[in-house]
Amino acid sequence: MNTPQLSDRSRKILKALIERYIREGMPVGSKTLVEETGLSISPATMRNVMADLEAHGLIVSPHTSAGRIPTEQGYRFFVDSLISVNPLDDEYLSSLREELKPDKPSTALVESASSLLSQLTSQAGIVITPQSGSCRLEHVEFVPLSGNRILVVLVMNDQDVENRIIHTQRQFSRKELEQAARFINQRYAGLELEQIRDALVSSMHEDKESIGQLMQLMIDVAAETMESVGEQDFVMAGQNNLLDSADGSQVSRLKELFDAFQYKKDILLLMNHCLDADGIRIFIGQESGYDLFEDYSVITAPYSSGDQSIGVIGIIGPTRMQYDRVIPVVDITAKMLSAALNR
Repeated sequence: MNTPQLSDRSRKILKALIERYIREGMPVGSKTLVEETGLSISPATMRNVMADLEAHGLIVSPHTSAGRIPTEQGYRFFVDSLISVNPLDDEYLSSLREELKPDKPSTALVESASSLLSQLTSQAGIVITPQSGSCRLEHVEFVPLSGNRILVVLVMNDQDVENRIIHTQRQFSRKELEQAARFINQRYAGLELEQIRDALVSSMHEDKESIGQLMQLMIDVAAETMESVGEQDFVMAGQNNLLDSADGSQVSRLKELFDAFQYKKDILLLMNHCLDADGIRIFIGQESGYDLFEDYSVITAPYSSGDQSIGVIGIIGPTRMQYDRVIPVVDITAKMLSAALNR
């Protein structure tokens, strides 16, 4: 986008218009802007300035009303050139320190970060879980359930516990499951999940006659266990905040957005674009490349373990959001989550 060259007066008027619209959600007229800015100009002069801003594509009239609202380009100019981001106050920082304590497992930290983002911004908070390559198996246990179901208890990265239920081709006895757990723990404890998957694929391609029936069963159970463990996912909180901020024209698009939360693929693709970003990234409306975000903004920041970015946090909310308040929350939350994970 070519950044328009605006006079100081035009910048002040645009800033006042967008801030007023963010607060109230109603088109802003020339008379209101004269009062809002305190400029010694007539409403007619104000209308001329607004017409110029509209010609630059920064504001638009939504209907026959004389009032104007920001366009995506107007929001982008506002975010890049007009807002002042202030440090978080002590109350916010205290909440972050209390919830993102280094002694928590990483799964609990991710859930806390998502919840905090939602609470502190009144938007939907989202945290992409660490990439699977960063997950190291410590210990596994199997508990037989009814039918061909098995409860798998995995301990990863020293203290992260993940429970999942797998469905097998036949029913296994408790003794067989104890042998399977012993097999996995002896062979694979201490390895990263991708290394385990590669080893299992190699074992499964061995000559069937060269391994015993019990060994084949152990490999099959291990492969079933590792098939989806550590797959990238996201934790989300505060979706109802999107419902609260939606107007009647956005309800159908909001349904599409909620469907995307369920199917996950588009959300993960968008967030993963931000994995290697140097700090905050902001997508306003169609800048994300996804039609379902047309009325929404996404603000993200990566979090890291050591020198490597392993996940992304962010918020999703209407384009009419308080960017000056939301941006520092996302930034500081990412940094404090990184600090907690690097305990």
